[in-house]
Amino acid sequence: MSNHDTQILDGLRRGEQDALVALLQDKHRVLLAFIQKRIGSQLQRKIEPEDVLQEASIEALRSLEKIEFGDRDPLNWLFTICERKIIDAHRKFFSTQKRDAGREAAIGGSGDQTGAGLGNLLAASMTTPSQAFSRDQKQLAMLAALDTLPDEQREALRLRYLVGLSTKDIAEKLGKSDGAVRVMLSRGISKLQTMLVDAE
Repeated sequence: MSNHDTQILDGLRRGEQDALVALLQDKHRVLLAFIQKRIGSQLQRKIEPEDVLQEASIEALRSLEKIEFGDRDPLNWLFTICERKIIDAHRKFFSTQKRDAGREAAIGGSGDQTGAGLGNLLAASMTTPSQAFSRDQKQLAMLAALDTLPDEQREALRLRYLVGLSTKDIAEKLGKSDGAVRVMLSRGISKLQTMLVDAE
């Protein structure tokens, strides 16, 4: 880590907004690339990636005083906020496509409480922004489990259960067949369930 990076991290640990502004400037291209990769063409017709980054930057500045960085990576914190802003934008522009909560399928494809509970946990773990460093143990375990999945499988889960895309739409985005996506989702959920049980 360079002296410049060390100074920024030290400033962030002291809650200095100037340090956060410097980090946002240094990582502007990285953050913008992250947003462009995840925003999708449909949403990008509604909002520019730069606008998403601006909203994420404002939220980061507002929530800085609540964050205790310790040894945490500030860039991952910013990625989390960007992810939340993308999800918020989906909800804002495509709210008419949201499924009724009473008709929403349990994440594991069954109607039992275990499946529904896992779905809620997955959503909470992937969408909590400024509280990223104060999650409960179950959410931390879910995040750790998600990190073991291949990027494509994790993206499929995100698109299915957070954005609400159909398996057909996900298949089109990922360049796979509908059946292949269904298998990918099923295996991902099965692995998450196994890892969460083992973590208890």
